[in-house]
Amino acid sequence: MSYLLAIDVGNTQTSIGVFEENKLFEHWRVSTNKEETADEIGLTVLNLFKMKDIKAKEIDGVVISSVVPHCTISLNEMVQKYFSLVPLIVNPGIKTGISILYDNPREIGADRIANATAALKLYGAPIIIVDFGTATTFDVISSKGDYIGGIITPGVEISAEALFEQAAKLARVELVAPEKYIGKNTKSSLQAGIIFGTVGMVDYLVNQISKELRKKPKVIATGGLGELIISYSDTIEEYNQDLTLIGLKIIYKKNLKS
Repeated sequence: MSYLLAIDVGNTQTSIGVFEENKLFEHWRVSTNKEETADEIGLTVLNLFKMKDIKAKEIDGVVISSVVPHCTISLNEMVQKYFSLVPLIVNPGIKTGISILYDNPREIGADRIANATAALKLYGAPIIIVDFGTATTFDVISSKGDYIGGIITPGVEISAEALFEQAAKLARVELVAPEKYIGKNTKSSLQAGIIFGTVGMVDYLVNQISKELRKKPKVIATGGLGELIISYSDTIEEYNQDLTLIGLKIIYKKNLKS
């Protein structure tokens, strides 16, 4: 048995996936720790593998996307030490099959490139990918299949946390949608504002992007709260929690062939 290990490091969470051929065999989400050493990361990964009876020697390839430089260094060291492999790290120099029409392609997060790669392969173009991570990002692929840019907004959880920290009388609430738009107490008012406010922002921005494209795009979501937001959004058509990992697998195979 041989597997591909795909790791996506975000500012808040890290996604770890193991692919058997084209199938995502298993995946996990863990908190991102910017101070973790290679050995600490290796211990975490091997313990996860142990639960699913995956052996280190069965990993024959590793691909990584990371927006946390220190974690990238530690992961690179971990992969070489524990798997005796050199990982493919997503950066502007690798093959993705997508033309990046951004003023400075190096500014685009590796996870956004992976998302765009997977979305184009799975759903075609034009398409908008809305990723509900630490930031909420909108990535746009034109009808020609080119990555033409996007939007970055504060993430749902970061925005809510800032509100709770700055407003002494507002207690933290669970990020779920209330029954009604008009809150009858502070808790439901906060939940309505956070959840429905995010839905309104997403739908407005998607509609404006669509006007600029002059063609109706498919709209998909991924990341954190995407599954909750799609329940109320008029514009998001589908949720794919594994989009980034799938994109990493596609990128790995493109570069393996080359």
